[in-house]
Amino acid sequence: MSSSEPAPLWELPEPSRSEPEPKASPSRAAKAKPGAKKSLPRKGQQQPAAQRPVAKIVVDIPLAHLDRTFDYQVPAKLDEAAVPGCRVRVRFAGQLVDGYLVERTDTTEYERKLAFLERVTSSEAVLPPPLHTVCRAVADRYGGTLSDVLRLALPPRHAKVEGEPPAEPAPAPPAPDVSAWARYQRGPAFLEATAEGKPANAVWQALPGEDWPRRLAEAAAVAAAQGRGALLVVPDHRDLTRVHEACAGLVGEDAVVALIAGLGPAERYRRWLAVLRGTVRMVVGTRAAMFAPVADPGLFVVWDDGDDLHLDPHAPYPHVRDVLMDRAHAAKASLLVGGFARTAEAQLLVESGWAQPVLADRVELRAAAPRVTPVGEDFDVARDEAARVARLPAVAFEAARQAFAAGFPTLVQVPRRGYVPGLACGSCRTAAHCRRCAGPLALPGGSVDGAPKPPACRWCGVPETAFRCAACGSVRLRAVIVGAKRTAEELGRAFPGVPVRTSGAAEVLASVPGRPALVVCTPGAEPVAEGGYGAALLLDGWALLGRQDLRASEETLRRWMAAGSLVRPASSGGRIVVGAEAGLPVVQALVRWDPAWHASQELAERRELGFPPAVRMVSVEGTPDAVASVLEDLPLPDSGEVLGPVPLGDFDEEGNAARERALVRVARPDGKALAAAVHAAAARRDARKATEPIRIQLDPLDLI
Repeated sequence: MSSSEPAPLWELPEPSRSEPEPKASPSRAAKAKPGAKKSLPRKGQQQPAAQRPVAKIVVDIPLAHLDRTFDYQVPAKLDEAAVPGCRVRVRFAGQLVDGYLVERTDTTEYERKLAFLERVTSSEAVLPPPLHTVCRAVADRYGGTLSDVLRLALPPRHAKVEGEPPAEPAPAPPAPDVSAWARYQRGPAFLEATAEGKPANAVWQALPGEDWPRRLAEAAAVAAAQGRGALLVVPDHRDLTRVHEACAGLVGEDAVVALIAGLGPAERYRRWLAVLRGTVRMVVGTRAAMFAPVADPGLFVVWDDGDDLHLDPHAPYPHVRDVLMDRAHAAKASLLVGGFARTAEAQLLVESGWAQPVLADRVELRAAAPRVTPVGEDFDVARDEAARVARLPAVAFEAARQAFAAGFPTLVQVPRRGYVPGLACGSCRTAAHCRRCAGPLALPGGSVDGAPKPPACRWCGVPETAFRCAACGSVRLRAVIVGAKRTAEELGRAFPGVPVRTSGAAEVLASVPGRPALVVCTPGAEPVAEGGYGAALLLDGWALLGRQDLRASEETLRRWMAAGSLVRPASSGGRIVVGAEAGLPVVQALVRWDPAWHASQELAERRELGFPPAVRMVSVEGTPDAVASVLEDLPLPDSGEVLGPVPLGDFDEEGNAARERALVRVARPDGKALAAAVHAAAARRDARKATEPIRIQLDPLDLI
């Protein structure tokens, strides 16, 4: 692997220059001519600081036309407290607002008298220059404001925690044993470059059954052993627990800290300050940790970047992978994008040469992967609730029985939670609706006096005891999709004496014992089994692949591989039975366990169709007038193209949609210009005080 610094996929924008506030006033002391007679200050009048009296302030106001720094005078009494990066209070447009002091200078370009800082909230430098630069770059990349990004990056202040004495920095841990990385081509070279402090970017495809938390901990320990920091971001709290335990077991509890949004305000701020002050070198966390101010970072890691939990739902909607790419480039650190599957965005990094693939050869893969059996035709009859036996064909029963005989549990993945998520007419298949409110009917599960409960409305909850189809008059009902709870009941009857456990929604299991049991779960809620699962049954593949979503195929493969990676190797009897046609490319990728091939096909199709990540795209969603106004104010590059707008949701009595959405796409080299145009359009909209709600998002995950 080359140790030279790679070129980024996009040019990182320079930090915005300070611009003067129209109603502010300059420092006359800074502008005074040499030899001029100085007027004596009046009693009680504030005097500016003797050195660097001008402070550049980012005000905490989320308006695009105010997205710049404003100049204020630093009074002499606050000279020592007003350090770059601290929180301050300033008077802005007649009101006291919060802000951050990003820089102190000797002069200002403004020609009138500057207002003074009102007070320094805290002298803790919570916005150091590297973090400010990254936040500015993220705001510019997504066409958002720095104020919005700072709300995501900086936790609320907790004064009592700030007053606590800082802990002693943990000593650098010894270099870990990384021999397990020898199974992967370019794996040792990547770690060697990280240890030498050279930037190296890699996309890691983990082997099935890999102890990936341990591997990530080893990579982070390599950077920490050289006195540099490491930041590891995972999708959810279950992954966070596993990675944190692996890191603590390798370098000790005091050398690693876990950051998660669910922490209380005091504990969250305490841990964040420990990272800021350099007390700990290794940080693990969920999406909220992507801006963690790691001191002297040497490695950034994102695990399973295809998980939608990595996309922040707050403006400007940054993605963890892109934020860490910006941070790695700015800090000249290494970046590792890992997972069992591979996204089209990760494939673009590989094909562009920005990152190198880290994967095992076919010999290692065949030794670690389970056997995959597609059963498409038999699984298609799963759409008919009357054909219960056909929902699990003979090969699936055989795989489960063999797993039980060997003493291992069987994993059953069901795309939907609940009992029977939807019902339809048993004759004409028209969706069944409530006669009272027209809501969808579903079976609630359970029984009353030994009899199954009747269907009930999912909206108003009223039972439907005498269903009759409005289209054909039939009184028969059928399941549209069978949920996890109903599947657990059916399998419990099919395998008497075998315990059945469910995992999903509010009852997600972290792990299960390594003994015979049926574990029924929804995608993403698969618990880890001690010793691995003997078999995995991936039901109703058509329900995942048939979703109206640009990423349906990619997301299906990611979910299947996440479940399949928990199964024992084929040499130990591990087997996967997947409910989908063998000829589908996504099924072939699973059979061969080759997500890189599928990602390359997916990226090629998106290039041909003009979809992200081959292009950059912005989604504009809101009222018809608001969408039209933004599109009129949006100057597009030569490659720009507007798709839509199209109606969303309900229509009024005149047939007009209450909300619309338009998509604007440009060639990838014009992405920076598109982001700047979006920011300028939002600034003009805010300046004229438009009131219609609007949502503007660059590179949205959901396009359909």
